[in-house]
Amino acid sequence: MVFGGKSVSFEPEREIPPLTDKVILVTGANAGLGKQAVLEFARHRPRLIWLAARSVQKANAAADEIRKQVPNAPIRVLELDLASFASVKQAAATVLTNSNRLDILMLNAGIMAVPPGTTADGYEIQFGTNHMGHALLTKLLLPLLTQTAAGADADVRVVSLSSDGHKFASKPGIDFASLKTPADDLGAMGRYFQSKLANVLWTRQLAHEQPTLTVAAVHPGSVRGTQLLDNATGAPAAMRLLVRAAVSAKLFMSVERGVRNQLWASVAQGVKSGEYYEPVGVAGRASAFGTDDDLALRLWEWTEKELEGQVVAWNWYNMNAEA
Repeated sequence: MVFGGKSVSFEPEREIPPLTDKVILVTGANAGLGKQAVLEFARHRPRLIWLAARSVQKANAAADEIRKQVPNAPIRVLELDLASFASVKQAAATVLTNSNRLDILMLNAGIMAVPPGTTADGYEIQFGTNHMGHALLTKLLLPLLTQTAAGADADVRVVSLSSDGHKFASKPGIDFASLKTPADDLGAMGRYFQSKLANVLWTRQLAHEQPTLTVAAVHPGSVRGTQLLDNATGAPAAMRLLVRAAVSAKLFMSVERGVRNQLWASVAQGVKSGEYYEPVGVAGRASAFGTDDDLALRLWEWTEKELEGQVVAWNWYNMNAEA
């Protein structure tokens, strides 16, 4: 493997190893890259795949379509709205109650260039969905991830979908004053770039905090056939027209090709924990902000402080529910 330059050849059907007894969770898996990831994993017969999505109806439809290609695919639908901490906590409780291991956590879901707004918990909508929801989900599932990692021959992965858009985040990289506001001044794409930089930085710090896990942030490339582009209604009209023209001209890659980087990061040998990869397996291309360890630590500590009360309340609830 060559890092920093040459793309790695990776054919999922041939190069994903047997996934026997492994449990996998993929967020945003009712369509696009997430759905394709579930399909590719299903071909290799894991014990269970949690197909997480905001819409249970759409998730069930996706599972049915996958089973047409992989009969008896071991898929279980998980309702998950990343813009709601209540939904994230319920989803985590469901997984922890029904799984005794978790080998691959693929943080695939995301939104791009939506109109200004905030989540149910008061965070800028793109930052809240793309970063905070996934951070809380991972934090709640960490006991299961680390327990799995402690087993013999374990290889536990956390893969976060970022974007090369993180390179366009404006100074100071993360505008902490904007994170609990609609952040109108940043613009739709500026808010998106900030959230994707957060993905890179948080993954970088997670690698330091949890050395028994292998974690990576990935850019899938420009992919057609995803809901990300369809829902980017806050982007400038000229940009939306340009993107649609590029899609029509088939300048964007297919979902089948676009999913390779995140699949590679989830199973391949030689993945460096904390690294950001471009397609496929190309390291060393994060921005200066994306490799700023001080900024990564600051974001991590800010996020942990925000989530502390959520976890304490969640633990209290579960203790009393069991009693």
